[in-house]
Amino acid sequence: MMNNVISPEFDEDGRAMRRVRSFVRRQGRLTKRQEEAMTQLWPSVGVDFTPELLDFTVLFGRDAPVTLEIGFGMGTSLVEMAKQNPEKNYLGIEVHRPGVGACLADAQDAGVTNLRVMCHDAIEVLDKMIPDNSLHMVQLFFPDPWHKSRHNKRRIVQLPFAEKLRGKLAQGGIFHMATDWQPYAKHMLEVMTQAPGYGNISATQDYVPRPDTRPVTKFEKRGHRLGHGVWDLMFERMK
Repeated sequence: MMNNVISPEFDEDGRAMRRVRSFVRRQGRLTKRQEEAMTQLWPSVGVDFTPELLDFTVLFGRDAPVTLEIGFGMGTSLVEMAKQNPEKNYLGIEVHRPGVGACLADAQDAGVTNLRVMCHDAIEVLDKMIPDNSLHMVQLFFPDPWHKSRHNKRRIVQLPFAEKLRGKLAQGGIFHMATDWQPYAKHMLEVMTQAPGYGNISATQDYVPRPDTRPVTKFEKRGHRLGHGVWDLMFERMK
């Protein structure tokens, strides 16, 4: 497995370029279980970053609808979705190695075979590896809300990102977002309402009830007990 989650970028004069990123890479230590999973399972379940388009039929060994999850955390809900929907293929991207290791270990314990994972910057993966019109669904659950106003530009949901995703979604594909931070929910709604080529599938043209396809996480259950809200948004690629 390659350890760099960000590929270096240079301008025409060879100077390193900086891009605003939606994440901060935390250097967490892997548990023994996570380390063993990375060593033993990465060759079969992990996908290294390469600047070449993926062939999903080859990657999964079959032709089935592909769901991409960006930032799967520890992977608990992603593994659960893969287990509950064996007729679908799942590709998860996460930049933090402990989360990737935990996801690999849980996937093995659950016996799922329809899941592949990457440890790299999702924007670069979208740009270099995901074919156009290839995704059935993109999931973005509880991304970093970047609470402070001066950091709002770091939020991953912005117009350029929405337009990038639209090109990767198949016609009728869904972009599903969820957040527990209401200002970010409003931001998501504003951005996606402005984004061309999408339609909000909400009957009230704002938020949707949590679909059964999104498992409730321990973090979310704790939030509910404390009276915190969660907002789900689902937008369909119309054209």
